[in-house]
Formats: sequence, C-alpha cells, structure tokens
Amino acid sequence: MLKLTKKADYSLIALRHLALTGEKAASAKEIGDTYQIPLPILSKVLQKLSKAGFLTSVQGTNGGYKLARDPHLLSVLEVIRAVDGPVILTSCFTHNKCDQSGSCTVKEPLRKVHEAILRLLECISISALTKDDPLPPAPPSGSGSGLGSPSILNILPS
Repeated sequence: MLKLTKKADYSLIALRHLALTGEKAASAKEIGDTYQIPLPILSKVLQKLSKAGFLTSVQGTNGGYKLARDPHLLSVLEVIRAVDGPVILTSCFTHNKCDQSGSCTVKEPLRKVHEAILRLLECISISALTKDDPLPPAPPSGSGSGLGSPSILNILPS
C-alpha cells in the first residue's frame, strides 16, 4: 500500500498553508494550531523544508516561515521526495532480483502503475492544493493533540 508518512503529510499541509497566506510569514505555532499538528514534529518538518530550499525563515515578532519558491512551480512529488526519500511502490523496483523474478507476471504492469503515480504527483503543484478550499479556522490555543489532523487526501483536488 502506498502511503505518505506523517512528515510528508504535515509538509504538504504546511506548504499549502503558506501558499494560501501569500507573502505573509506564518509561525510553526500558527500552522500547528490551525491544523492540530504537534509542534515538535512540525518544527522538525519545517526545518527540513527550509534546508531543502522550500522555505525561508523570517526573524522578528512577525516572523516565521514563507515559501522560498513559487507554489505553482513546487510539485507534490519533490516535497515528498525531500521529506521521505524515493517513492517506491514495490521492492522489486529497487532490487534487481527477488524470489519471484523468474516467474513474476506483474513487475512490468506494476512499473507502469508506479510511473503513472510519479507523473501524477509531479503534475500536482502546491498551488493546486489551495484551490476551492479556504484556510480552516484555528482552534483555541493548546487544544491540538495532533490526533485527527487532516490527511493530505482531504486536500487533494478532486
């Protein structure tokens, strides 16, 4: 089963939030409170996104993070790869041999599925995640446990 890690999910949520806020910086606390993401995990994710060149850090009282690149030119695939590493549908794509390699009838069809998934993720920009879906209201401070935080599946365009 192909599944995003929480870090990839949180990365896409944070980048989407920053795309919606435009040029205004948003703090980790603001993003965490808005989407009920635990601050320690979100802080690590935002630091990783900064190191990967997706975000810039803004110092000061109104500081936080801003997008370092145009959200139209930032693909979901490159974010997932930066956070999680390569997207792999099945281990036979990373290993030349497996127990079934001589008699496997699904390796090539699965490779086509894998390539189609990669193309789809490459075609979806962070900007596309913002369409027809306004920012949710921030919950009261301190109420976020991280449980029930939105899944990226809830914000992908239909």
